[in-house]
Amino acid sequence: MFTTMLEGTKEDWGHIAQEHMKHQVSAAPAQIMESLRRLEAIEVGFGANQLEHSLMTATLARQDGASDEEVVAALCHDIGKLMSIPNHGAIAAEILKPYVSDELYHAVKWHQDFQGRYYYEYLGKPTDMRDRFRDEPWFATAEKLVDRWDAPAFDKDFKADSLESFEPEIVKVFSRPVRAY
Repeated sequence: MFTTMLEGTKEDWGHIAQEHMKHQVSAAPAQIMESLRRLEAIEVGFGANQLEHSLMTATLARQDGASDEEVVAALCHDIGKLMSIPNHGAIAAEILKPYVSDELYHAVKWHQDFQGRYYYEYLGKPTDMRDRFRDEPWFATAEKLVDRWDAPAFDKDFKADSLESFEPEIVKVFSRPVRAY
């Protein structure tokens, strides 16, 4: 094994890639579950903390007949708030990127601009920011994520499924990357 990247061989890098993938597949589901639990501490003015909101969003997706990948994207769409609220969509999208379709990646990345229809006017921003994406192949997926699952997911009386109930979907999705990194 090398001591500087300048000396790495094809065999070294092949070994490293295999070890990275083993770690990624074995560790990712547990890391996602722990990160989602940490969302409970983020209360940013809504009637529900970010874990409750995420569980409601994923429950609505599940009840709507969404695929496992869509349910996990709905569950994880705000996970980036652990690092940065203004950039949370992009952060969440990058976390999901190796594991979900390109459509879901973009839907999560841009979901805040799709939500803007409901509140941007109160912040002095245009409410039609989603329209710039109307011709994108992922537009309908983003509308579904936001309008059917995310935007209605703030009702404290809503009976959301538990985080543990989503673990099989998390394990399934985060154990099989759909694209290499």
